[in-house]
Amino acid sequence: MAGRADSTVLAGARVVLPTGTVENGRVIIEGTRIAGGTPEGAWTVDLSGHWVVPGFVDIHNHGGGGASFATGSAEDVLAVARAHRAHGTTTVVASTVTGEMDFLARQAGMLSELVEQGELAGIHFEGPFISPCRKGAHSEGLLRDPDPAEVRKLLDAARGSAKMVTLATELPGGIESVRLLAEHGVIAAVGHTDASYEQTAEAIDAGATVATHLYNAMPAIGHRTPGPVSALLEDERVTVELINDGTHLHPAAFELAYHHAGADRVALITDAMDAAGAGDGHYELGPLAVEVRDGVARLVEGGSIAGSTLTLDTAFRRAVTIDRIPVEDVVQSISATPARLLGMYDRVGSLDPGKVADLVVLDAGFTLRGVMRRGEWIVDPRTG
Repeated sequence: MAGRADSTVLAGARVVLPTGTVENGRVIIEGTRIAGGTPEGAWTVDLSGHWVVPGFVDIHNHGGGGASFATGSAEDVLAVARAHRAHGTTTVVASTVTGEMDFLARQAGMLSELVEQGELAGIHFEGPFISPCRKGAHSEGLLRDPDPAEVRKLLDAARGSAKMVTLATELPGGIESVRLLAEHGVIAAVGHTDASYEQTAEAIDAGATVATHLYNAMPAIGHRTPGPVSALLEDERVTVELINDGTHLHPAAFELAYHHAGADRVALITDAMDAAGAGDGHYELGPLAVEVRDGVARLVEGGSIAGSTLTLDTAFRRAVTIDRIPVEDVVQSISATPARLLGMYDRVGSLDPGKVADLVVLDAGFTLRGVMRRGEWIVDPRTG
């Protein structure tokens, strides 16, 4: 059940603020914003025994609810956004997959319109500028070196809505493209890379600031060849994406990265594809066929992991209950850190007065019970 009240007080919950958790706290909503005081005539929702946390921010997401950001269809894009909102993601960046440059440019134009309408927070181009050695679920025949002129073509097509581009920065043109992206205020992300430790450090010095799904689609740490993972983890200028679905990462690898980088340098992501929230079956990721079995997505040809079926409410619950990360740190990594990375922390990412009323209600076991976006219940905690 969805609905809007001009003035609402959420009372009795544990409320996670940037300063810590407030027991028996209150969150006051007036219209679409979080208010600093209680207006007259506000009605109260009793959330005793629950948690209230900021809405989740996903900077790496390809699809969900049986639909994809990669089809070029606005209807599909809105279906994906709705599916993830029902799981607490109130701010989402649309991630593309490798395709023909002209198609990606057209897709960027369509996605940018939905960014301008406020449905999306931006566009992330994952491919085609990635290594064929670490292509994962990307079509090798469509990959290309990161020529700055072609990177610029996608930025121009996105009309200011491009937020991030994933690059194998060791490829010809990689460092120049990192500098180009930094100059235009777009995040250069190191990912799907076969780079050495030294090459990765060079990319960071050139302006790369994100590790695309750390560990995945890059060389593993070796004691003589530390590779990109070590360079990305050790540099405080880098935010590392982590997919906490129990498939992409062993819990020990997740915890190693989390405790080394810290909550303010970890962004929990889904890397979700169409099947997130939609169940097992046969799907497509760009031009590639995918089979989802027992919640794990793999390419039909070759068996590579093909994104995830994760939603951020599950990532949150795993982080707290399995990985034993403090709730406040998980909130930082699932809301505040990605919001800051996107340059949106003045609007979303915390429950501070004046910000947009985006929030999630969790029960004592950290199962999602309510979602509010812009002051409107997407999932009403009173009805489930």
